Amino acid sequence: MDIGLTAVVVDAGELEPESAFWHRFLGGQVTRTATHHFLRADGFPVLVIQRAAGHVRPRWPEDGTQQVHLDLTTDDLTAADDLALRAGAVRLRPAGAVEPGAEQGGRVYASPAGHPFCLRAG
Repeated sequence: MDIGLTAVVVDAGELEPESAFWHRFLGGQVTRTATHHFLRADGFPVLVIQRAAGHVRPRWPEDGTQQVHLDLTTDDLTAADDLALRAGAVRLRPAGAVEPGAEQGGRVYASPAGHPFCLRAG
């Protein structure tokens, strides 16, 4: 039996800022409906941003909840860091911070809806 991952779904109070960020950061194409934005980018499962009335922005690490967390790898951490920030990410951990278990270091960010994600050298 094979099981595959076809999509990752994240909640957002407003669709456009969240989907625009991921589109600027990962590229690909966005298909929009009134309640969902679907980002299809090479090398990734479909990233679905769904409208969630009353969405509460994660306040990680303060309250310990992340709601969703993506780990991304890159062959150029410096360039990916720059792209993430220009696309609208907020750095949650300093550039030199290394997460536990990271073999070659990592950096932690939040998307416009507050969802944490990591960039790691890979």
